[in-house]
Amino acid sequence: MPGTFRKLRNVPGTFRKVMGVLDRLGGYVLPGGPTDVRPVIDQARALEEAGLGSIYVGERYATKDLPTLAGALTQATSRARIVAAITHIGTRHPMVLASMGQTLQALSGERFTLGFGRGSAGRWTSYGITPPTSQMLEDIAGILRRLWAGERVTYAGPAGRFPDLKLMELADVAAPPLLLAGIGPRTLELAGRVFDGVILHPLLTPDAIGRAAATVREAAEQAGRDPESVQIHATVITAPDRPFDEIVGARGLGYLLVEGLGESIVAANEWDPAELVRIRANPRFADLAYHQLKSVPTADLARVSTELPDGWLTDGTASGSAIECAARIHTYLGSGATNVLMHGLDADATGPLVDAIIGVRA
Repeated sequence: MPGTFRKLRNVPGTFRKVMGVLDRLGGYVLPGGPTDVRPVIDQARALEEAGLGSIYVGERYATKDLPTLAGALTQATSRARIVAAITHIGTRHPMVLASMGQTLQALSGERFTLGFGRGSAGRWTSYGITPPTSQMLEDIAGILRRLWAGERVTYAGPAGRFPDLKLMELADVAAPPLLLAGIGPRTLELAGRVFDGVILHPLLTPDAIGRAAATVREAAEQAGRDPESVQIHATVITAPDRPFDEIVGARGLGYLLVEGLGESIVAANEWDPAELVRIRANPRFADLAYHQLKSVPTADLARVSTELPDGWLTDGTASGSAIECAARIHTYLGSGATNVLMHGLDADATGPLVDAIIGVRA
């Protein structure tokens, strides 16, 4: 537990204020593609002991099976929320998703949140899975909520054909919240209208987060929902006292090189799209398919990232010293985000950053 955080536990009023800030923060466990997943337990405990309110679990179809990892974390932690960030509607039948959701909600004592995303259309096509449309995402959300309410569901539509669905047993817990990952206006509107919140993509500036939050909340209000009840999760690449080009530059450029995603990031941040065309024309990346980009060495990404326009990497991330990162995190918290996922943060850097965040808050 960070030193400053531990000391403040003995100052009730101040501790409550600090916890109000830290409860809105979270970090990933097992970032990237690990071959050894056993450190997930210690990583999750370290995040919770540091005072963070959420632990985010990414899914990768190799060693990072979402329900397996989330199930382990329900028992390794006691307070932090466990957020699936993210999974896909096409890799599991609605009955499996419903069973997974309510089981994890019961195991965790109602600390589980289920997040969905569109992902890469090329990946799903190669898997033999139909890339999700907005209507499919909306319909699956409706099916899950009806199943968790104990209803019998008959459905035939874009999401598939399900003649007779019903959970034979219901856990005595509330339905888990549903989040939708997004960046474009149509997905943001869908998140506000149908889902319980949105997980925003990394590399968005605080201004872009503010615009996205306004879009989500306006859609919620138009749908007759309480706009303040919708969660806005900002994902912020966070690298306190780490090599900038290697951590921030390589990650940021990697996102920008993905067709479709890069355009969405540039549009959301109101950057010049001509600069994106220029950087993609670099001989190192020209004509590479999505799956080939994954194999580009970090050193190459870091080197070319220095050619990005001024501000593209610093305006949408938190980097520099722990104090500088803490100030940026507070900027994001004030931008309209209800939660901030500190993406890329090493476990050993969490404590010092939390101390800095508390210091800035104080």
